[in-house]
Amino acid sequence: MILNDLTLKNYRSYDQSVFEFGPGVNIIVGPNASGKTNLLESILVVCTGSSYRVKDVDLIAFDQPWARIEASVSEKSDQEPRVVTVERIDEAAKKKFVINGANFLRLSVQKKIPVVVFEPEHLRLLHGGPTGRRDYLDNLLEQTVPGFGSLRRDYRRTLAQRNALLKRMANPAPSTNDGQLFAWNVRLSQLGGKIVSARVDLIQKIKVDLEELYNAVAQSDAKATIDYQSDAEPANYSSEVLKLLSQNLDKDRLRRFTGNGPHRHDFVISLGGHPASLTASRGETRTMLLALKVLELRLLESMSGKKPILLLDDVFSELDGARRKALTGFLKSYQTFITTTDADIVVQHFMDNCTILPLERN
Repeated sequence: MILNDLTLKNYRSYDQSVFEFGPGVNIIVGPNASGKTNLLESILVVCTGSSYRVKDVDLIAFDQPWARIEASVSEKSDQEPRVVTVERIDEAAKKKFVINGANFLRLSVQKKIPVVVFEPEHLRLLHGGPTGRRDYLDNLLEQTVPGFGSLRRDYRRTLAQRNALLKRMANPAPSTNDGQLFAWNVRLSQLGGKIVSARVDLIQKIKVDLEELYNAVAQSDAKATIDYQSDAEPANYSSEVLKLLSQNLDKDRLRRFTGNGPHRHDFVISLGGHPASLTASRGETRTMLLALKVLELRLLESMSGKKPILLLDDVFSELDGARRKALTGFLKSYQTFITTTDADIVVQHFMDNCTILPLERN
């Protein structure tokens, strides 16, 4: 999939701007506060339907009633016009998508253009908290597994209902709410089993090529692996976690939240038999992140049947020369957008195939 052009109207820091892109590497260069990340974000919104940074209402420029993104996408010889409109409604917003003249309120997996994002916060994936790692898996699953987005939302709603009920219980003694709580236990365990199954399948796909890719970038022979951490056996997760929810009911009542379920899970990446979060150096961490992002590209392409677009938000300068060179080699067949304040750092790696998009401070 190739994004040919983009028009922004009342979008974030843009009143009205038009951009034309090349099929290879597009380098978005400008000083801080020039709108580089906003432009990158608009590409994500038109491709996948949402931002990784803000709520829908915040996509609209200040004091404006609506925002609009128009784009032309091509796959082989086919041209596909796309329009995303965000309309302000009180404190919220309503989105509408128009693809080839057909209207949609939400993009299904089939209607999304696969995108891989690499931004500075991702550099904390190994050493940060488990929330970021869970989101990493679930965001990738939303792009590749039909219905996973709805499953994820259903689980969150069910978890919120169970937690709200726990907070209404004044003490751990039996109450008339126990029957209602059991119903939420059953629902939560059913949804949780589906989430864990999808995550474990994804982890297995990542595991197949992780070591090879890591060693190719690092020029080493270190053993690299990834393992899912669960509070129950994944193969029988629904029934196992239902037992745990019942067994730990008194604990949940006292702490007023649900202590078991995929919302508490994690994954561990190991190097040389040791957790990377504890032993990996700065360079090893960046190498692993590069390997994971390349794996994302490959997985999205194989699972969606579409060639993903890669968005690199101000991370190229975070890599040393060897890792920049390695990344350059992997990007040759993908349309890529790179933001930077210093074009010289990037351009030297893509002399034969790049389009430069200069921005000025707003």
